[in-house]
Amino acid sequence: MAAPRLFRPAARLLSSRLSSTPLRPAFQKTACAPSILRSRGYATETGGTKEVTVRDALNEALAEELESNPKTYILGEEVAQYNGAYKVTRGLLDRFGPKRVIDTPITEAGFCGLAVGSALAGLHPICEFMTFNFAMQAIDQIINSAAKTHYMSGGIQPCNITFRGPNGFAAGVAAQHSQDYSAWYGSIPGLKVVSPWSSEDAKGLLKAAIRDPNPVCVLENELMYGQAFPMSEAAQKDDFVLPIGKAKIERPGKDVTIVSVSRCVGQSLNAAAELKQKYGVDAEVVNLRSIKPLDVETVIQSLKKTGRLMVVESGFPMFGVSSEILALAMEYGFDYLTAPALRVTGAEVPTPYAVGLENMSFPQEDTIVGQAAKLLRL
Repeated sequence: MAAPRLFRPAARLLSSRLSSTPLRPAFQKTACAPSILRSRGYATETGGTKEVTVRDALNEALAEELESNPKTYILGEEVAQYNGAYKVTRGLLDRFGPKRVIDTPITEAGFCGLAVGSALAGLHPICEFMTFNFAMQAIDQIINSAAKTHYMSGGIQPCNITFRGPNGFAAGVAAQHSQDYSAWYGSIPGLKVVSPWSSEDAKGLLKAAIRDPNPVCVLENELMYGQAFPMSEAAQKDDFVLPIGKAKIERPGKDVTIVSVSRCVGQSLNAAAELKQKYGVDAEVVNLRSIKPLDVETVIQSLKKTGRLMVVESGFPMFGVSSEILALAMEYGFDYLTAPALRVTGAEVPTPYAVGLENMSFPQEDTIVGQAAKLLRL
């Protein structure tokens, strides 16, 4: 393993010079309005499967929702004439016009506040951030205005708004453009948070977010946009929607549960294949899909089957998504654990610019394999 000091399991963080013991509150339900999802579809192993990139899946979801709901519109920096910084909104301006696809100035607090206000007035805006790192300029609008208004109005005033854009580290963009906000937004009552991995995840979760009456953060990953995945015939239809709050078992197994999210799901699947090849270990890989609400039931049921739990994410180790899942495992699945649960996370350091140090700052496949082998005492 390249940098053992930077990737220590939770049980050894006490001795690390970079970390201290994390404290996480118990799981609490969000103060959200009930989800209202129109007809749902689920991926099936049928004919007609085709390869679709995550970028095109997101574009397809946006086009379908703009077509079906006249209250929906998109705004953000370069979303219209430039077709989006990452080409996710490609062709939407030509198809739906400048009143539905709106370029904004570089002022996140301004256009996010405008979007929240229009949502409170009854529209269903999709607010794109070029990166969620820039959304820090608008975090008051997201948390205090969007997330809390439904509760503070006594359930009278919903806020149907979708915040979307790339989240987490990319490549060579250094500390200020590499942060993972899953735990930030996941800790806020009133917000729902999803983070897709595959093309089906991207389309189904984005459509669910747009249709949900609550504010939803869709945390994508820049490095996944160009990656192609097989999309089932069911997922290609315009009524395909995935439920928010439901995880997916991407790879069944019986020896260890690996829970992951976003880009780390693919790394975990590759690590699981290597564990099978090297050690004969059958690892079960769970794709969270949804950060808030969290599918605790699927995680605990998998833990009940395997007896061992490892969580993989690219966020910081302190007070992160993995910390919450480990705490929930202690609360609801302690009797099923046959070994201490552990986590593999990003390093407790601002993301370096140098490529070698950057690679050491985030989980790699060999990191996951090595930690799983230790957990299994191989």
